[in-house]
Amino acid sequence: MGCRLNIYESEIMKRHAEAANVGRTVIVNTCAVTNEAERQARQAVRRAARDNPGARIIVTGCAAQVNAGAFAAMPEVDQVIGNEEKMDPKSYLDFGVSQSEKVRVNDIMAVRESALHMIDSFEARTRAFVQVQNGCDHRCTFCIIPYGRGNSRSVPMGAVVEQVRRLVENGYAEIVITGVDITSYGHDLPGTPTLGQLCRRLLNAVPELKRLRLSSIDSVEVDRDLMRLIAEDERMLPHMHLSLQAGDNMILKRMKRRHSREQAIAFCREIRQARPDMVFGADIIAGFPTETEEMFENSLRLVEECGLMFLHVFPFSARQGTPAARMPQLNGKVIKERAARLRAQGVAVRDRLQAAYDGVVVPFLAETVEEGRTIGHSDHFVPVTIDGTLEAGTVGRMRVTGRQDGRLSGVLCG
Repeated sequence: MGCRLNIYESEIMKRHAEAANVGRTVIVNTCAVTNEAERQARQAVRRAARDNPGARIIVTGCAAQVNAGAFAAMPEVDQVIGNEEKMDPKSYLDFGVSQSEKVRVNDIMAVRESALHMIDSFEARTRAFVQVQNGCDHRCTFCIIPYGRGNSRSVPMGAVVEQVRRLVENGYAEIVITGVDITSYGHDLPGTPTLGQLCRRLLNAVPELKRLRLSSIDSVEVDRDLMRLIAEDERMLPHMHLSLQAGDNMILKRMKRRHSREQAIAFCREIRQARPDMVFGADIIAGFPTETEEMFENSLRLVEECGLMFLHVFPFSARQGTPAARMPQLNGKVIKERAARLRAQGVAVRDRLQAAYDGVVVPFLAETVEEGRTIGHSDHFVPVTIDGTLEAGTVGRMRVTGRQDGRLSGVLCG
């Protein structure tokens, strides 16, 4: 459940479980980003127990890390293991179910290193995820994730290069760099390399790599090497997802974010000057405590001012243990209404920006084939459906002939 880092880690966990000959077991890898995410995790546990009678249920991930007792109290759960324990092969050799062993969650803040777990493939996926970093040193007032993931720690550059080389040799055309706060990469490594230096080394050391994509980034941390690489190398795909969270400066301060609305707008403008075809997505929270209508309208305007083609809207949900949970809360109906208005603004801006694709030839990554049509995503991470078939995992070109609900349609072309 949850983020791309969980997708990567779930592949590692699956391999550890298979190597340990674990059978009749369901492992639920949870997310804790919102109260709703934790509620969905509990639902998944109950559904897994109902659909797999007699199977052991193991719960791990961020929700398990920060709220182990709640999951341990569920009658369906046999064991709760922490985020560090889930990556240890020894954790899968003996899933104890006695009460004394039911919770195995250590202090995540004591973890100081992030080792890379080499994998060769991702089941049923045509793009591969590579973890370069874990944890977060920042303490945004709404966020519980640092307490689930610990402080920021980076994977050594050489290990990342070797992992990418192995995946490319196994046929992956697109690699996604992932982590909790990837723009903080390298501060804890000898020589303090940056994310931009890591990406440049990857593209130089693995020239066969066709496409390199970044997961969510913090714009205020983007280094000059990364800016130059985006302008110079077309293999850096022209899509960025920004952790913006709000468009009002007072709310940003109360969130303890490190950027202002002016910095966010200037960043998008600078990137587009260097790479005119760049598109942006962003996370924005609706209804943060103390948000007035005027403050909210600043977030609404930011969608247009930054030209956000993809918008992930989160209705504010107070997480116990965070400073924002102790702030004056907004009425739930107001939060819901503002979230709906934000989503509508996101759709309007998306449709306007995607109108520019009409008749244009765009590259895409083929992911599945269904009834004579190819399904995938464009370089800009726009969903696409193409008349004609192309083998999954290969890069093709399509001429756009239509669009509906954020998806482009078209035909294969040479």
